Amino acid sequence: MGELDGRTALVTGGSRGIGRAVALRLAAEGALVAVHYGGNDAAAAEAVALIAGAGGRAFAVRARFGESGGVDRLFEGLTAGLAEHGADGLDILVNNAGIHSVSSIGQLTEEEFERLLAVNVSAPVFVVQRALPLLRDGGRIVSIGSAATRIAAAGQIGYTVTKAALAALGPSLANELGRRGITVNTVAPGVVRTDMIAGYTSAPEAMAGLESITALGRIGEPEDIADVVGFLAGPQGRWVTGQTIDVSGGTYLGPITAG
Repeated sequence: MGELDGRTALVTGGSRGIGRAVALRLAAEGALVAVHYGGNDAAAAEAVALIAGAGGRAFAVRARFGESGGVDRLFEGLTAGLAEHGADGLDILVNNAGIHSVSSIGQLTEEEFERLLAVNVSAPVFVVQRALPLLRDGGRIVSIGSAATRIAAAGQIGYTVTKAALAALGPSLANELGRRGITVNTVAPGVVRTDMIAGYTSAPEAMAGLESITALGRIGEPEDIADVVGFLAGPQGRWVTGQTIDVSGGTYLGPITAG
């Protein structure tokens, strides 16, 4: 028996990287997982197959955030998929889908910033809004933020602003939904081995630099983040709400030293 037997979960951006690891983690605990994705059919099919191969249950839902009707398409697919699997409600929502940017303040364009806001802020807000009628009392909402909001990464200012907005959403939602027993938290990863840092992983010097700024001496793996999300989504996370939890391995905890 898993801790999430009989529960249902929606993981946005669940076909790759952190989202896939979260989907696998929740499914391993017994949840039926809706794997949302934006457009990579092969990656979504692979994520669902991995879950099924491990004895779990999942289905994919395609919807592209930042486009008109994207959230509507997500919930059309979600409700259809839940019904197909004999479920009619939602217990866990993980807002993971997002896009990155490496523009400084001088490079950031209005178009890029609007796109970041649409995908990283507006989409999660309205996903939560649409999910609330489905979300059962005692449910969980977990958003994937970023340690960039703490370490002041000047080269990704638009991304950082949007992740800060997402983290700010958490306490207000937690206060509003707490009487229903619904917890709302944000998990803030540091550098994680995903497609986002593919350009660094093939360069030993770049990887060494990333590892040197982390107290635990390595970059994160998607599973490092998924395990914390799993805790917050499960029964043991019942008394944690309105919090941003840094899951960065201790990135930039103190001055950088040589050696």
